[in-house]
Amino acid sequence: MSDRPHETVLLDVACDALMPRAGGLYLDCTLGRGGHTRGILERSAPDGRVIALDRDPAALAAVREALAEFGDRVELHQLPFSRAAEALAGRTVDGVIADLGVSSPQLDDPERGMSFRHEGPLDMRMGDDVDETAYDLVRRLKDDALADVIYEYGEERASRPIARSIKRAIDEGAMETTKHLADAVHRVLGWPRYGKPDTATRTFQALRIAVNDELGELERLLAALPALVNEGGRAVVISFHSLEDRIVKHTLRDEPAWQVVTKKPVEPDEAEGERNPRSRSAKMRVAVRRAGEGEP
Repeated sequence: MSDRPHETVLLDVACDALMPRAGGLYLDCTLGRGGHTRGILERSAPDGRVIALDRDPAALAAVREALAEFGDRVELHQLPFSRAAEALAGRTVDGVIADLGVSSPQLDDPERGMSFRHEGPLDMRMGDDVDETAYDLVRRLKDDALADVIYEYGEERASRPIARSIKRAIDEGAMETTKHLADAVHRVLGWPRYGKPDTATRTFQALRIAVNDELGELERLLAALPALVNEGGRAVVISFHSLEDRIVKHTLRDEPAWQVVTKKPVEPDEAEGERNPRSRSAKMRVAVRRAGEGEP
């Protein structure tokens, strides 16, 4: 487990971009450890409210007590963000924030199986709404299909030899843990070198995205948002890799309901990057809900 404390990425920048106000209702699509939710509640005092979602029951359990001081100003739901409309139950919000990707507590928990830094079961599921583990996925897919996943979601050029290496490890009974998966990649791309990114990074990303249908979740959320956000409300989306950012950029730009206010994505400053290395890949885009566009 990591001893680095969890830090919410772009906390003040994102909450300020949302422009929460007293009496407003806001949607936090990715509760995590509650940083953005807390920031919104503090900025919208005394009576602003937040509906917060997370598909991970562990995240909800960890943050419930920490947010108890806000009472009925915060409402928590165990749901993937593509099902935000279910949590709103006919309500519309004055702003929405989505901090995409995997959280530090998930990465640092070996039992979640998301990181090559900690040996654990080859799981990678973000929540108990996901049935198939990474172990199940790599066993089910044929070589070519597995290579396609690694190439498409990891942008890994060596996807085909990596897929073959994974399949050989399965045949040898050595594909049950994160170490087994990392070793299969390292046998193709070489072993990690000090100070350099681990060569297994892209493959782990690809399988995690596939297991949790992360890009499909994002596309469904973005398609639903125009009907959920009030005129003048803001959408703040933080992505962590080019595949996510490309979807966010194109959707906000091409959807008539949105007026994009960030010509270029906002990134963490040098101080935040030094303090929290995992924040360095973050890109935040912001848009305002236009009047009369995209109404249900």
